[in-house]
Amino acid sequence: MFDFDTLKDRRGTGSLKWDVPEGELPMWVADMDFETAPGIREAVLNQVSHGIFGYHVVTEDWYKAYIGWWNRRHHFTFERDWLIFCTGVVPAISSVVRKMTTVGENVLVQTPVYNIFFNSIRNNGRNILESPLNYAGGEYEIDFEDLEEKLSDPQTTMMILCNPHNPVGKIWDRDALARIGELCAKHHVLVLSDEIHCDLTDPGYEYVPFASVSEVCRENSITCIAPTKTFGIPGLQTAAVMVPNPVLRHKVNRGLNTDEIAEPNSFAVCGAVAAFEQGESWLEEARKYLAENKQYVRDFIQEHLSEISVVPSHATYLLWLDCGGVTKDAGELVRFIRAHSGLYLTEGEEYGAPGRQFIRMNTACPRERLKEGLERLEKSVKAWKAGH
Repeated sequence: MFDFDTLKDRRGTGSLKWDVPEGELPMWVADMDFETAPGIREAVLNQVSHGIFGYHVVTEDWYKAYIGWWNRRHHFTFERDWLIFCTGVVPAISSVVRKMTTVGENVLVQTPVYNIFFNSIRNNGRNILESPLNYAGGEYEIDFEDLEEKLSDPQTTMMILCNPHNPVGKIWDRDALARIGELCAKHHVLVLSDEIHCDLTDPGYEYVPFASVSEVCRENSITCIAPTKTFGIPGLQTAAVMVPNPVLRHKVNRGLNTDEIAEPNSFAVCGAVAAFEQGESWLEEARKYLAENKQYVRDFIQEHLSEISVVPSHATYLLWLDCGGVTKDAGELVRFIRAHSGLYLTEGEEYGAPGRQFIRMNTACPRERLKEGLERLEKSVKAWKAGH
């Protein structure tokens, strides 16, 4: 039995999430407020106790840990050579965009989507090409007609896939992924799949690795994976890029090394190995707790804020709140909420124009803190409505 209820004070620890004024409650960035699995803490402490922090190599245990986890949890067998160490998924995405596309080309994303994708594209001089997801009846689906039209543009050379999808929490099924793979191969568009949230599915639900769907998907894809989101250890800076195609893999490997993001720090390897080899029971309890947290939010909002709807999701600990019944400009509402009650949420427009009436909420915290956040939300939304 693991403890997810203790309120841990993270102020004054250099935490990005908690670097906020006194009295504010941050529920924005995707960062858990739980202590990580005991096996990970023990592995890091063992490394610290050695007392020497020199240059580190990627050990054989690291490869075995990834291969074993994906085989056991996701029914997909990697080959050792497919894996390349990287310091993080975001650095990997930026590096792959730089190495595998050319300035001025289009990189397609399905909006609303993780906002840092925009930075990785724009900062490297590529064009962001949006294929908005269809939003109907409170659910999101892929607009395949729009997707193919934009993939068919000769200037479009890469698609960044979010699998599962952040911020809407959608698990793409095998058929949808196969269709994406076929369309991208048909139009000579490389797929870069961000699968960092893959282990954070609700109990009873599984994600499908894009590369596992078909030979077409496998040979035309680069996948970014990591234990960091799963176990709440992004500060260890540890991830992997999985590339089955040897030609693509060579180019990606050169790009990661050129960008100097392919060497581990003293805790990146041991932390990942411990996560995958000793963290499974912790994760099972965490998934259950997070699913209960998300249900708690749904119940609270239905009872107290019925003009807001929670988009159904079975992945991530992030909830996508449709505030269209309150305002069409959720950014203005988010700023009001923070000023009024100190609750710090993320405005949906950061994830693309289709997110304008939405708010993203991080529910990965002890239930007591979640309850406080919802009470602040209720108080602020009521105050907003009274003033409008």
